Amino acid sequence: MNLNKLFLNYCKKNNLEVNPNQINLIEELNNFYNLNFDKSFLKKIFSKKNNKSGFYLQGDVGVGKTMILNFFYENLKFTKQRLHFNEFMISFHDFVFQNKKDKKSNIIDKFVNKIKKKYKLIYLDEFQVTNIVDAMILGNLFKRMFDENIKVLFSSNIKINDLYKDGLQRDQFLPFIKVMKDKCYQQKLNIEEDYRKSQNNKNERFLFPLDETTNFKVNKYFRQITKNIKIKEKVLIIKGRKFNIKNYYEGISRFDFKDLCARNIGAEDYIKIADTCSFIIIENIPNFNNDNSNQQQRFVTLIDILYEKNVPLMITSKSQLNLISSSKSLEDIFKRTISRLYELTSVKYN
Repeated sequence: MNLNKLFLNYCKKNNLEVNPNQINLIEELNNFYNLNFDKSFLKKIFSKKNNKSGFYLQGDVGVGKTMILNFFYENLKFTKQRLHFNEFMISFHDFVFQNKKDKKSNIIDKFVNKIKKKYKLIYLDEFQVTNIVDAMILGNLFKRMFDENIKVLFSSNIKINDLYKDGLQRDQFLPFIKVMKDKCYQQKLNIEEDYRKSQNNKNERFLFPLDETTNFKVNKYFRQITKNIKIKEKVLIIKGRKFNIKNYYEGISRFDFKDLCARNIGAEDYIKIADTCSFIIIENIPNFNNDNSNQQQRFVTLIDILYEKNVPLMITSKSQLNLISSSKSLEDIFKRTISRLYELTSVKYN
């Protein structure tokens, strides 16, 4: 595969500026493809000893990791699956629930075999580990996936060594880090500028502070986009649980921050909301600190999913976007959330 030439044509077609670091990354992806998927006999012989099944791309927010891996993924001509990491873990937990009579080791084997029968490669976007349940599962799960020679692409803001940093019982997570380092090519994409914060991405749908002027603007905008559309309460069913969207106008919906992030809901609920809504207004975003870090974690998950599902937003906030404070434990991850909010509230993003 001549990925370099394909990428240059892609950039030209989409009016994208070519960065030397991106070209270097494309060459590494081309090597990964040749070592894992090129059928030539000589390459198989020379690559067998040191070949790795995973490709782990780490980089700061807004540098184009997902764009490049998406480009690579779209040029692969075999069975494959792309999932946000949240969706991947939900699919695993669902599988466990459906096979709850089986032993844990058997469930992991069954899940991996199910993947192997369907796909040669899995692409997991925004890989991160934030809770102890997932942390305790991942070691065995990915060891089995790599043992079965399933190829995996990862994008992440976090170095492999820093995954689940400061998490509960992290010592039990360290074998997973070793598996990842042994089985993955590690690359970092270094670009100084966050493209989502460029002047072309003017975020006119992010309003602050929380005062009468902001309230007037959001109400006016909401009236304009829902004109001649009747309100109809929408009830979502998520695994037997009900989630009511009271302000629902044929895909356009309006929430208070607390409705989405101060309740005991999570990724499964947010995926269902994102699949149901074509435009969302979220009001009253607070500043975050160590006291409301659980709400912040839900907000991070929510924005990741809305971004993955391409749902444009309008936001009202206590603070300017780049000045929203964070709890200490989520400072690094929250940079990605801020970056994505620039794009989701921009004029270009409709």
